[in-house]
Amino acid sequence: MVERLVKPINGWLMLLVEIVVVVAAGLVTAAAIDTESGPATVIAGLLWLTALVLPVGFYIVTPNTAKVLVFFGRYRGTVREDGLHWTNPMMLRRRVSLRINTFDSDTLKVNDAVGNPVEIASVINWQVADTAKAVFDMEDYESFVHIQTEAAVRHVASEYPYDDYEEGQLSLRANSDEVTATLQQELQERLRAAGVTVLDTRLRRLAYAPEIAQEMLRRQQASAVVAARQLIVEGAVGMVETALDMLAEKDVVELDEERKAAMVSNLLVVLCSDRGAQPVVNSGSLYQ
Repeated sequence: MVERLVKPINGWLMLLVEIVVVVAAGLVTAAAIDTESGPATVIAGLLWLTALVLPVGFYIVTPNTAKVLVFFGRYRGTVREDGLHWTNPMMLRRRVSLRINTFDSDTLKVNDAVGNPVEIASVINWQVADTAKAVFDMEDYESFVHIQTEAAVRHVASEYPYDDYEEGQLSLRANSDEVTATLQQELQERLRAAGVTVLDTRLRRLAYAPEIAQEMLRRQQASAVVAARQLIVEGAVGMVETALDMLAEKDVVELDEERKAAMVSNLLVVLCSDRGAQPVVNSGSLYQ
């Protein structure tokens, strides 16, 4: 089933026709009473019947909505043009919203690609693009969107690890743009049958499940400490190298290899320690 747009009949024009029919019915009725004419009575009855039936065909299409027209079980088309319209009074008209909808999924517990339980939830913005598919191909397209969204979130979450445990590996936490792009693409494939377009997808919640959250926090803290120590050591080595070069260049003091080693050791201890240095005065010689 594919949407087919139809040009609606102007409702204001038909309203004028309705007024003319009512006036004509009143005049014919008055004439029939005066003349007691049988044919005039029949015509008056038909005019009054027409005046009663015509208003049933009026309908209004508001902005960002559409009307799906069905005549005796057959799809006749969709009206997207807003305003007052008229159609066959026997035509069924079903309203379909074309506004942007937002679905906030429940928080789901899913095992990621390496088996760690994570909690994940998403927010999607979607819109009906094909009213015929939404109405006739789906029993309830809104419920279909909700169920397929949760299914897609579960599938995508199971395809990626929560964290990048290996170099160059995509992860849920570090590559949110790539993950949401994959989620949107998969959702669009699932919802195409319902005539729905996915406009935007975002992860609303992403966290380790409570039963492993504490252990994973320790792992992250340990990784942060190692990275910080590595940076401190690299900086300290550079500072020591600069100090030795400046002492040699300005000829401040002549240091043999043993004294250089002692100086390097002391400087690295001072620069890399996470506590304040405690100075010690050495009144003797390094060789005593």
